[in-house]
Amino acid sequence: MSDSLPSSVRWFKEMVPHNLAYAKEQKAAGRKLVGIACEYAPRELILAADAMPVCLCGGFEEMIAPAEKILPANLCPLVKSTFGFHLEKANPFLEMADLIVAETTCDGKKKMFELMAGTRPLHLLELPQKPDEPDALGRWMAEYIKLRRVLEHRFGVRITDERLREETRRMNRERKLKRDLAALMKADEPPLTGRELLDMKSLIACIPADLDQYEQALTELPGRKLDPPAGGRLRVLLTGVPLPHGAERVMDVIEGHGGLVVCQENCTGLKPILDDVDADAPDILRALAEKYLRLPCSIMTPNARRLDSLRRLAAEYRAECVVELVWQACLTYDVEAHRVRRLATEELGLPYLRIETDYSPSDSARIAVRIQALFETARRA
Repeated sequence: MSDSLPSSVRWFKEMVPHNLAYAKEQKAAGRKLVGIACEYAPRELILAADAMPVCLCGGFEEMIAPAEKILPANLCPLVKSTFGFHLEKANPFLEMADLIVAETTCDGKKKMFELMAGTRPLHLLELPQKPDEPDALGRWMAEYIKLRRVLEHRFGVRITDERLREETRRMNRERKLKRDLAALMKADEPPLTGRELLDMKSLIACIPADLDQYEQALTELPGRKLDPPAGGRLRVLLTGVPLPHGAERVMDVIEGHGGLVVCQENCTGLKPILDDVDADAPDILRALAEKYLRLPCSIMTPNARRLDSLRRLAAEYRAECVVELVWQACLTYDVEAHRVRRLATEELGLPYLRIETDYSPSDSARIAVRIQALFETARRA
């Protein structure tokens, strides 16, 4: 814990109430809400349709039991939790959604979306999963063209290139602010914990008040001292699956036992914000398609970009060990963990730990023991 909590950090601790108040206010003014469940959904295109892109990924264990009445038990907890919210009508953002924009990423999500589409307005993007193929970008851009038409038709708007460029600039600003905050973790003694950085996000993109708070954080945080001091903790690079709101348990275990997560390579961390989009590109829709298709998710094959990113981030953030988090039944990240382990231990010379778990806290003590063993190995290295 820190000895003082800056106002910007306190702001994001109340992220959900802030987001809900904003969504209700905007809906009352006639603005549409679009639910998304993956980083491949182009927020810029949704914003250009005068709609709010809202992340719907479920992070709460209590929503899993309702989902298992329909979904198999041996399925990713993120998929089950998201679907449980759908069945129980327990997510106010989902209940306000005028449209859900989904993608054919992993099989679990794809089939969940198929079930959701029975009662929810849903548009499915077909994601090319061989990103280096010559025709991949053209096929992905065709999906964005279709989405543009769907948004225009459903919401009665016209998405001009100029409006798309304007929203691209806004998203670039948000990405840069988040990158700058993450870069504070490069310091010898970072001024915030990995959990605090993880919490400094919103379910809704580009809320003006949030952007102001990011700016404020960049003035408040430098020079702040953590208690216990950051300098005495092991610098951890966390990779693997995303940590949606409510599913931060493993992060807390790491930082509660002598670690400091200085770099979060996953989708709730740096992965989606490393690259901006050229808002002045001759073909702005193509520029957006290029940016999103480059995201190195484990559903892509081959996925060399993720390994390249890990090499760079491990050096920039001076990681002392690598922790890979895999949700149970997340087959793509689980299989890819073999390559990440080899990269960490054989090429980078860093101790590595793979943690496979779900949303239940029942294995927290066992995870803590393994984390402590990893840290002892790292200290001896």
